[in-house]
Formats: sequence, C-alpha cells, structure tokens
Amino acid sequence: MVGFVIVSHSDKLAQGVVDLAGMMAKDAPIAAAGGLLDGGFGTSFEKIQSAVESVYSPDGVILLMDMGSAVMTAEMVVESMEDKKVRLADCPLAEGAVTGTVDAAMGMSLEEIMEDLAQVASQKKLE
Repeated sequence: MVGFVIVSHSDKLAQGVVDLAGMMAKDAPIAAAGGLLDGGFGTSFEKIQSAVESVYSPDGVILLMDMGSAVMTAEMVVESMEDKKVRLADCPLAEGAVTGTVDAAMGMSLEEIMEDLAQVASQKKLE
C-alpha cells in the first residue's frame, strides 16, 4: 500500500493532519514529519527521511508539504532516495492527506493517487 508523509513546519500541524487522515483511512500508512529535531518550528531533512523509511513499501510513498522550505527540504529528501519510489504532491495538505490515504486504502497505485491529488489541487471550496 502507498504510504504518506506529512511535512510541516509544525509538529502539531503534521500530527493533526495524520490524525485526521487516520480517522478516514485507518489502515493507510502515514507518518508526521513536522518541526525541527529539537521541537522548534522548521523542517528537518532527518525527520522527513526517517518518516519516509517508516512507511515505505515497494508501492511507494507520497509526501505532502505545507509551504516554502518544507517543499525544498522534501525535494532534497526525494533526491537523496533516487533508488526508492518517492513522490511530492502539489495539493492542499489536509484535503490531499484524506483523499490520498483513502485512495491507498482502496488499493490504488501511486500513479492513480497522484492523478487524484492533482484534481484535489484544483478543487474550489467556495463557488
């Protein structure tokens, strides 16, 4: 099953998104990688890398990021894992996590989930 890593500048935000997605897709592998190693705000290469390893399977892992340097740090992690199937999704954090984990729990492939997440990125909340 495809795994997920939630990358945020805040440990609490990352864990909250993991908790929300877990309510919708209990079996989907998902890990939080929020904040710095010392608990401060920021992003940590080591935390992201460890989170990817914790949910990795041959089906792959999708990283969802909150903003700015979280994207840059996640890109560096993906580049360091050339031998693994790891992708970055460009979509809203909470909506993407719920959609992606539900898709994974239904057995969708990494490529199919990435297509769904592209749709999530273009959905409007208000008309």
